[in-house]
Amino acid sequence: MFSQSTIIAILAATSVLSVQGAEVHRHHKHDLFNEHADTGVKLAERGNTCSFPSDAGLVSVTSDSLNGGFAMSPDQACTAGSWCPYACPPGQVSVQWDPSVTSYSYPGSQYGGLYCNANGELEKPYDDRPYCQDGTGFAKARNSASQQVAFCQTVLPGNEAMLIPTNVEADSDVTLAVPDPSYWAGTAAHYYINAPGYDIDTACVWGTKDKPYGNWSPYVGGVNTDSSGKTYVKIGWNPVYLEEATPFRNELPTFGVRVVCDDGSCNGTPCEIDPSKVGVNGITGSGSSGAGGGAFCVVTAPKGVTAHIEVFETGSSSSKREVLAEREVEVEDSAMSTKTIIHTVTSAMVSIVPTSESLNNSSEVSSVELSYRPSSSFSYIAAAVTPLQATNSTTLSNTTGSLTQIEQISGSAKTGASLAAIFAAFFVSALFA
Repeated sequence: MFSQSTIIAILAATSVLSVQGAEVHRHHKHDLFNEHADTGVKLAERGNTCSFPSDAGLVSVTSDSLNGGFAMSPDQACTAGSWCPYACPPGQVSVQWDPSVTSYSYPGSQYGGLYCNANGELEKPYDDRPYCQDGTGFAKARNSASQQVAFCQTVLPGNEAMLIPTNVEADSDVTLAVPDPSYWAGTAAHYYINAPGYDIDTACVWGTKDKPYGNWSPYVGGVNTDSSGKTYVKIGWNPVYLEEATPFRNELPTFGVRVVCDDGSCNGTPCEIDPSKVGVNGITGSGSSGAGGGAFCVVTAPKGVTAHIEVFETGSSSSKREVLAEREVEVEDSAMSTKTIIHTVTSAMVSIVPTSESLNNSSEVSSVELSYRPSSSFSYIAAAVTPLQATNSTTLSNTTGSLTQIEQISGSAKTGASLAAIFAAFFVSALFA
């Protein structure tokens, strides 16, 4: 016998309805089985098996196990008479699947990948298609944490285990596989989002309820682009994490996720899970409850706009990219007769001056008013910090990002030299706070 857990089916792309101006998605439940489950593949009478194609540009999954690199459970071989799914590189989707299957149903949901014939020879079912092709590219995984993060995509068509790996290093973005309506049965791509620090070899497996990764990771996500070019990005609590049998179900994860669009044009923000603020199964934004009671929220990115599923550390260990530290310094220099308000972002990037116009030696700014709110988008122009010109000229770079928390620190300096000292001390302390 095998155990069975029900998880949320994210962003079923077969139906997108507009109700009173809000996009509503039709969801359905997928029954995912553990790694010993019968996935419906036919076992060969002669016991022949097929080998993973190492020269096809595919991603090998647990190649040292019985699956031999195919996107199958580690104890399941690619046997004669079987479809054997495979993993594509990040940002790409498989296009070797049975086009006659137009809806999510069993056993058609298993008919994807390469085919191992009766002689134990691997066949590419559809020669007119490549193994993989680029998705729409309009969703990325963003890692604002200090360690690597594993996004693990479910195999569909296939056994729907979270075996397709996308590793996102700290301080980086990686394009996710985003299907359009032409993908298998119009389905979306589903991801399990693991805590920073777990590598893909550890996290992109079914796992057990003893550890909060794999099928027991705290969060899930989903992405798809519809026929009009809109991209839907969903994040939510993993219902399996919330089950009574899960020993850590009441523990707060030490990381959160949010959906952000750098240009601020997306609908549905804020859409964030920060357990240090909202607790287990809490959502910031227009949340709903899905399969298994897991709370979720959805963001819609307009045509041509890229949305990001951002992972961040929570609480006192928050990533320095999350915290906007606003330092207000009034500079009075009789020689230059200037008053400048300086703001610094603690984000492992150069300090920046956010104003609507560039500052220079002749600028005379009496005040700069800025309004921030959680998860709002921001952008900064290049500027030179006037009082530092005489002793320590500093040119600042253009940058963009997302704000989540504001701290205000005020001070004053009478000369350029003293300002430089305060500015440098503040920047260093903020980065390593």
